Amino acid sequence: MAAPSDLAFDPWDPAFVADPYPAYAELRALGRVLHYEPTDQWLVPHHADVSALLRDRRLGRTYQHRFTHEDFGRTAPPPEHEPFHTLNDHGMLDLEPPDHTRIRRLVSKAFTPRTVEQLVPYVRELAGELVSRLVEAGGGDLLRDVAEPLPVAVIAEMLGIPEGDRAQLRPWSADICGMYELNPSPETARKAVRASVEFSAYLRELIARRRKEPGEDLISGLIAAHDEGDRLTEQEMISTCVLLLNAGHEATVNATVNGWWALFRHPDQLAALRADHSLVPSAVEELMRYDTPLQLFERWVLDDIEIDGTTVPRGAEIAMLFGSANHDPVVFAAPEKLDLTRRENPHISFSAGIHYCIGAPLARLELAASMTALLQKAPTLRLAAEPRRKPNFVIRGLEGLSVEIG
Repeated sequence: MAAPSDLAFDPWDPAFVADPYPAYAELRALGRVLHYEPTDQWLVPHHADVSALLRDRRLGRTYQHRFTHEDFGRTAPPPEHEPFHTLNDHGMLDLEPPDHTRIRRLVSKAFTPRTVEQLVPYVRELAGELVSRLVEAGGGDLLRDVAEPLPVAVIAEMLGIPEGDRAQLRPWSADICGMYELNPSPETARKAVRASVEFSAYLRELIARRRKEPGEDLISGLIAAHDEGDRLTEQEMISTCVLLLNAGHEATVNATVNGWWALFRHPDQLAALRADHSLVPSAVEELMRYDTPLQLFERWVLDDIEIDGTTVPRGAEIAMLFGSANHDPVVFAAPEKLDLTRRENPHISFSAGIHYCIGAPLARLELAASMTALLQKAPTLRLAAEPRRKPNFVIRGLEGLSVEIG
């Protein structure tokens, strides 16, 4: 069904971006699928539908394995955007079987639960060091001082990126991720293309060095990974490294600051967490549900599908609203309430189906490590200033989170 023109859903409105959850409730009340004219997308706001569609093979992250742009009724991206699309379109998040299956299988060889388990001491030690420095300074910006450096350092360590090169990673990632917002501006596209060119050139050189001198890092593992004669091409390796870095820290950074901002606004829950650190695992899950770092995930309709009597035709784009699904009262009792003891919490913040986040165990480890370190070393941590929210809708986060030790 078509969405009414006065719909509260407006991803460019700062008031909506600040708190989209009331608009999501309105969407859920209007129906299971609604066409949104400004982006020419079909919005899906209910948990059951989002969960099912993430597993539906009639939808795809790409359509180019089956159709040309013309056959699919779509316009090819502008030629000047080619470096971004070459980088993005060869990562497993934007591929479908059989390429997705092959790449994920090979990446999984170098990204095992054992790899994550071996990182536990490093992640906990680094989180402790970062928090100790914050405490010694009497406070600071939780995003800049803890939330950001922890996952960036961890994924860079895994990939084998030298410490001296790591300062470039976050700006490159931020510029590339700008293209995932709805209707990105020409300036956003220009910055994403430049970052794609620079990041790809850097990784191409680093991969060449690792071919000559392999190490114990993930890049060396990706070079060595093979199965029944399959290997990653150089472009697939580059795209995989960028994907692991971008996905491996963007969500963790934003989940950390979104989570602490939520805790500061719910002092009863923060007090309960400080009194009982065993709540950390369930707190991580609840905070990811409560203010979801990735609000929307897009899929192309490869074959006509029907949702609640509405046919969504081949060639259409579906926007699955993760933030809305995670607040669906059919699945979550009192969804607008932050409840760190919530037992049943089937949130979809890590997606589902074949594109389920391969780094979910690592993200959970990092979130728990930083939270535990802050609870132990900064038990009087408090908000120092009201934060400003980033203007982005799809990737939801704060510009910073100023804190002090009370």
